[in-house]
Amino acid sequence: MELFWDRGYHAVSMSDLTEAMGINSPSLYAAFGSKEGLYREAVGHFAETESDDILAPLRNAPTAQEAIEGYLMASARTFTRPGRPPGCMVVLSAVNAVGVGEETSRILREMRAGSVAVIEERLQRAVDTGELPASLDRRGVASYYVTVQQGMSIQARDGASRAMLETIVHGAMAAWEGLTQPRNAAA
Repeated sequence: MELFWDRGYHAVSMSDLTEAMGINSPSLYAAFGSKEGLYREAVGHFAETESDDILAPLRNAPTAQEAIEGYLMASARTFTRPGRPPGCMVVLSAVNAVGVGEETSRILREMRAGSVAVIEERLQRAVDTGELPASLDRRGVASYYVTVQQGMSIQARDGASRAMLETIVHGAMAAWEGLTQPRNAAA
């Protein structure tokens, strides 16, 4: 997982994979069918093991605003952890998964779109409780904050510090009021 996360799909060779796993090529093929099969398993493992800290604020924060800010701050923390590749493997796969087949590309697109859906659900809960207006463009707001988070992943890959990513979070949260104010239905 970390090889693919750090270097991307295309830049990792079969010999890199077999060396890292301590197995030979026939064993890798027997277990995963192909390099791409192993990549899909690695992406699945990443999603299972690396996303809880980032998504927890969306489940647990008392307000939608705190949930979004917590999600972005957790992303800043996670994307810059020492001893781990910077950024998000799934986000970076948009540019680092060159050479994968259509099925794997579809899975990766769906995973990235899933982030929008999770935030949209949190915003819907806020609408349902009256915290946010019914006219809220939930998809637009969710897409905005996911775009910020994905940009943070790329910034982390390019060497941005946690402090720099947190500055980006503060800027993104400054847009909250404008994004969530009641809208005229006729507009």
